[in-house]
Amino acid sequence: MYKLPQRQVHLDFHTSECIDGIGSMFDKEQFKSCLKKGHVNSITIFAKCHHGWSYFPSEVTPMHPGLHGFDLLSAMLEACREAKVAAPIYISAGYDERYFAEHPEHGFLGSRNERHTEVYEDNGHKYPADGPRFHTICMNSPYLDYLEAEVREVSEKFKPEAIFMDIVAPSRCRCFCGRCRNRVVALGLDENDDNSYTKLSEIVYKEYYERINAAARVGNPDVRIFHNGGHISTGRRDLAHANTHLELESLPTGGWGYDHFPRSVRYAAMLDMEYLGMTGKFHLSWGEFGGFKHPNALRYEVALSLANGAKCSVGDQMHPYGFLDDATYELIGQAYAEAEAVEEYCYDITPVSDIAIVSVEAVTNGAMKNSQQDTGANRILLEGKYLYDIVDKECDLSKYKLLILPDRVKISGEYGEKIKSYVKAGGKVLCSGVSGLDDSGEFAFDIGAKFISESKFAPTYYNPCYDAEGLTPSNYVVYSKHYDVEKTDGAKVLGYVKNSFFNRTRDHFCSHRHTPFVMENNGPAITVGKDGAYIAWDIFTEYTTVGSYAVKEAVIRVIEELIGDKKTLKTNLPSSGVITLNKQEEQGRYVLHALYAAPVVRGANTQIIEDLVPIYDTEFEIKLPAVKSVKLVPENKNVDFEYNNGVCKFKLDKFECKQVVSIELK
Repeated sequence: MYKLPQRQVHLDFHTSECIDGIGSMFDKEQFKSCLKKGHVNSITIFAKCHHGWSYFPSEVTPMHPGLHGFDLLSAMLEACREAKVAAPIYISAGYDERYFAEHPEHGFLGSRNERHTEVYEDNGHKYPADGPRFHTICMNSPYLDYLEAEVREVSEKFKPEAIFMDIVAPSRCRCFCGRCRNRVVALGLDENDDNSYTKLSEIVYKEYYERINAAARVGNPDVRIFHNGGHISTGRRDLAHANTHLELESLPTGGWGYDHFPRSVRYAAMLDMEYLGMTGKFHLSWGEFGGFKHPNALRYEVALSLANGAKCSVGDQMHPYGFLDDATYELIGQAYAEAEAVEEYCYDITPVSDIAIVSVEAVTNGAMKNSQQDTGANRILLEGKYLYDIVDKECDLSKYKLLILPDRVKISGEYGEKIKSYVKAGGKVLCSGVSGLDDSGEFAFDIGAKFISESKFAPTYYNPCYDAEGLTPSNYVVYSKHYDVEKTDGAKVLGYVKNSFFNRTRDHFCSHRHTPFVMENNGPAITVGKDGAYIAWDIFTEYTTVGSYAVKEAVIRVIEELIGDKKTLKTNLPSSGVITLNKQEEQGRYVLHALYAAPVVRGANTQIIEDLVPIYDTEFEIKLPAVKSVKLVPENKNVDFEYNNGVCKFKLDKFECKQVVSIELK
C-alpha cells in the first residue's frame, strides 16, 4: 500500500518566457521556513509547466530561458530533503504551449469545426494567434513520444517518490484531427460518427497511461503516480486504477462548490485506494496571484477532508522569482496545525453508512459527469445528516439499509439483477422518475405504484398528506418532469399530484411564470410499497436545479418512512452541518466528525466561507456496540454519555467549525 503524506501543497509554476529572472530570489532557507510554518510534509514541485519549459537542465525539454542555467528543480529538491519534506514532481501533460507553437499540427481538436490556430513570432518566440489560452496537445501524435521521454528523464535523473501528470483524461483524448480521423478509419469505425472518436479516445488514453507509467517507474519502481483530469469518473474503476492513488481536485471557489468534494469522496472511499482532497489557498482558483481565502474557509476544507478519511492538499503558485509567499504559509499553517493534532483519528478508517446512492454517472449510459441526479441526491443526504456512500456497479450492496436510485436508474441487465437480489434479501429502494422500471416498462419492485406515462403537464404541484417540517400544508410547485402512476393494492400514499390548468404557450398563458394548479388531485405523487417507495418526479434533478425546501422535505420524509428506526445516527445539527462516522477497527473505536460552516455567495457566483458561528447543544444518538468512553480530540476531554439498549447518547455543548469525537468501545 502506498502511503500518502498527510499535509501536502500542490505548487504550480506556470511561467511565461516573457518573464526574466526566473528563480533569482530562490532562497533555500526561506523555502524551508515556509514549509515549516505551513506544517507541510509534502510539496509537489515542477519539472515542466503548461508553458512547456523545463526547470532543470534537461536533455529533452528546453530550459526556461529566464532561468539562465539555474537548476531550480534540484535546488527545491535539496531544500525538501533537508526539511524532511516529500517532493513529488509535476509534469504538464495535456498542455505544452512551447511544443504547440512549434507543432500546431499536433494540436487537439475538440470538434469537427475547430481549426488549428495560426502561430506568429515575436522577439524570437512563437505564440498562438487566437489569444491567451493554453492549448491541449493530441496524444495520438508524436507528442506522446516526446512526453514519454520527458517522464523517463525525470524518473532516471531524480528518482522521485511521486509523479503528478496534469491535464489528461479520456475526454482530452477525444480528438477530431486528421491523424485521429485516419486512425478511426483504420480501426474500421465510421469517421462520421462521433461515437467512433469516443472509442478511439479510450484506446489513446490507455496507451498514454501505460507508456507514461512504465517510464515513471524506470528510476523508482515504487513511484506514486497520478494522472489529473480534474474529476474522478464515478464507475470508471479502470481509470482510477491507472493511478497508484487518487487526488480529488475540488476547489470550492474555483467552480466546484462546497458540495462537490463530499460527492467525490463518498465514491473514492469505495475503491480501496489512498486518496487526498485537493483545495486551494486562492480566493478564486488556480493562477490567482495575490488571491487569499479566509483562514476559516481553509480550516473547514481541510477538516472536511479529514472527516472523510482523505489526506490533504492545498494548491499554491510560486512567484516567478522563486520565493514562497510567507502569508500563504501562515494561512496554510493555521489549517494544517489543526489537522496534525487529530491525524491519528482520521486514517485507516471504514466509513459507517446506512444508505447507498446508486450513481447515475456510473450505471447509466450517456450520463454526464457530475450528473444532476447524483448531485441532488448527495445534497439532500448531506443536508439531512444521513450516513451514505455513492456506489457503482461493482460495490457490495448487502450492508446498506436503503438504495437510492435517483431519477434515471433503470433495472436492466446484470446490474438490474444485482439490485433485484438486494431487494429479495430484504433491502429497500427509493426510486424516482424512470428509476425502477425494467425493460418492459413496468416497475421491477413493489414500490406502491404502476407506471403509466410521462405527464404532459409542466409544472405540476405536490400536495402532501402530512405537514412538511416548517411548512403549512399547501400545493408546492415542482418544475421537473412528472410521471403519471396508479396506486397499487396495499400501497401507502404520502402525497398527491395536481396538474396545471394548461402548459404555458404563446396562445394561452397565465401570469408571469406559469399556470396555477387545478383543484382535483391527479393521482399519487409518492407511494410506499413492500420493497420501498416511489416519487413521481425527477426529484433529485429538481433539487439540483431549483433547490426547493419542500422537495427536500419530501425526500427526507420518504427516507424516514423506509428506514427511520434503523438509522445508525440521529442529530439536531442544522442543515449546513456535515456529519461522518468512521470505524477504526485496530484502535477499537468509532470517530465522529461534526462540521459546520455556511457558505455565502460573493461576486458573480463565488461560494466563500468567512464567518464561523459557534454551534451549541448538538445532540447525538448513535447505535453502537458497548461504549467505554466518549471524548473530544485533540482536547482529550471526556464527554458525559448514556448507553442503553445499544444506543449511545451525548451532547456537544459548543463547537466552532469542527469537532472530532472519539468513541472508545469496551
